[in-house]
Amino acid sequence: MDAKMVWLFIFVLLYWAYCIFWGIKGALSAKTASDYFIAGRRLSLWVFVLAATATSFSGWTFMGHPGLLYRDGFQYAYASFYAITIPFTGVMFLKRQWMLGKRFGFVTPGEMLSHYFKSDIIRLLVVLVALCFSVPYLGLQLRASGFLFNVLTDGLLGVEVGMWLLSAVVFIYVASGGLRAVAYVDTVQCVLLAGGIVALGIIAISFVGGWEQLNKGIAQLALDDTKKTADGYSHYIAIPGVIQFVAGLGVENPVGGAWTGIMILTYMFALMGIHSAPAFTMWAFSNTDPRPFAPQQVWASSFGIGIILFLFTAMQGLGGHLLGADVAFAKAHPELVNNVMAAGLGGKDLMESAGKQGMLVPQLIHLMGDTAPWLVGLLSVCALAAMQSTGAAYMSTAGGMLTRDLLKHFLMPQASHGQQKFFGRVGVLVIVLAALVVATTATDALVLLGGLAVAYGFQMWPSLMSVCYFPWFTRAGITVGLAAGLIAVTITEKLGAQFFPWGRWPWTIHSAGWGIIFNLGLAIIISSFTQNKEDLAHRMKFHNFLREHATLSESKRGLVPIAWIITLVWFFFGIGPGAVIGNTIFGNPNDYATWVFGIPSIWAWQLLWWALGVFMMWFLAYKMEMSTVPEKEIEVLYEDIGDYHEATEEL
Repeated sequence: MDAKMVWLFIFVLLYWAYCIFWGIKGALSAKTASDYFIAGRRLSLWVFVLAATATSFSGWTFMGHPGLLYRDGFQYAYASFYAITIPFTGVMFLKRQWMLGKRFGFVTPGEMLSHYFKSDIIRLLVVLVALCFSVPYLGLQLRASGFLFNVLTDGLLGVEVGMWLLSAVVFIYVASGGLRAVAYVDTVQCVLLAGGIVALGIIAISFVGGWEQLNKGIAQLALDDTKKTADGYSHYIAIPGVIQFVAGLGVENPVGGAWTGIMILTYMFALMGIHSAPAFTMWAFSNTDPRPFAPQQVWASSFGIGIILFLFTAMQGLGGHLLGADVAFAKAHPELVNNVMAAGLGGKDLMESAGKQGMLVPQLIHLMGDTAPWLVGLLSVCALAAMQSTGAAYMSTAGGMLTRDLLKHFLMPQASHGQQKFFGRVGVLVIVLAALVVATTATDALVLLGGLAVAYGFQMWPSLMSVCYFPWFTRAGITVGLAAGLIAVTITEKLGAQFFPWGRWPWTIHSAGWGIIFNLGLAIIISSFTQNKEDLAHRMKFHNFLREHATLSESKRGLVPIAWIITLVWFFFGIGPGAVIGNTIFGNPNDYATWVFGIPSIWAWQLLWWALGVFMMWFLAYKMEMSTVPEKEIEVLYEDIGDYHEATEEL
């Protein structure tokens, strides 16, 4: 066994010991169901800041994102704006959900929405969304971790063996300690995720030969590129326009790439589904107060993860072409390429290897095998932590929803706290086994299922809009809209679209975009025909409370139009149709000498709108008080609404 393998197992064992320690500690401290499912509503500020950040940015950020940037270039790098759009959903909804959870004792989003709409159907749909999100998303993370260890151990651990072994450890600490254990493990996972991405970016740029060499290589890569946009620019450094109405409607053969302005915008909608998914409602409920929300949304996510993705992930993705992963480019321009990946890839092009673009990060880790074998072990654990950070949270919260919204509500309304914790652990086991079965049997469809997951999560937006802001939406409107949105997502993704003539992502509109068009559209239409004074009066109990505690002061109400303008402008120019301006505004993509900042215009445009996006998030979270502590203290009616059956009937 060589040195890097020894270090790999040392770091993995240390990491596992930490995970299991918090599993045991969490189990000992979980006296009630609320303690187990939502950490007793007592998560500390920095634990939530780090844990929520780790949960938001999964192993896909660590492993998959650089590889797609390698394949699709800076047009795909617009996806890095999910560092802002994911917590944007949190700015919109987390504080108000926390307030409702605190006042009425809600533990799951199903409880909140079913009491708000007086409907068990919406409760079941929320559980369905949670399962459709959790199982494939978790399966994707688990298989990726098995694949990573298969590569890093040179085949010593098979993909399935590694996947099941790693899953066992996650199950042990999640099932035993509940959300508290997940949160404390996530704090370390957040540091490992961010630190690992930065370290790999530095490794890539150092092997490339520095910043200037990287940009010279990008310029030559663009000139050699045969995949051009309609304007004659390389797909690596330009987006192909606002929208494409291609033959067959789908995006199988787009001109110059699939990442049009509309595609980027609707893909960001999908990723916004991470914070609107049911799991994050339970994260909101787990806090003592909303104090951690703003620093997590603005500084940890938008600023911290944002700058990491736009700089260090870009170094990894584009730098891979200059390190031997691109065989044709290495042969054509040996003066620009440090061919250090050739041996690791067996002389093959990265896109011809078994893992295709997914092999990029493991190869970057392998580069340190001779000079710093300990770093190989540490970076491997960083990747493992990134993949487990999201999976653990979804295991815990989905198990809680199965217990509270199905078992306790329908079958065992008198279930004790001990019984709820037991069945919560059984629920975690069910989720893990289902994810492993999917990951083992549906390997070819796993990435597609993972893509469906986040688009499903985004379909929760209308229901959250209703409970947090708009009492006008009715039970029928939201229920039919949510069901229609889930169907629309399914039939415009590859798994469902193969049975229909329009193909995947018609007109370069992501499935999340199609889903919300039908979801929100039907919710508005049906709500307009199903208004009921008695039901509206019931919903106003919630909204009167929110208006009393979350309304802006008179001195700040004049800022509301400014907030709307800032947000709409940012969405249009930063991640929407207006982003096409970024192709050329800071230089001709085909002429390195015209690049104003020495980098492609599209990259400079992304960095500019990243900075403006951080300002937008600060303005909304702090200035508009959308994520700050309410000035008026909240009177708690029920500590845990599940313990008060008369309260359930009253609400």
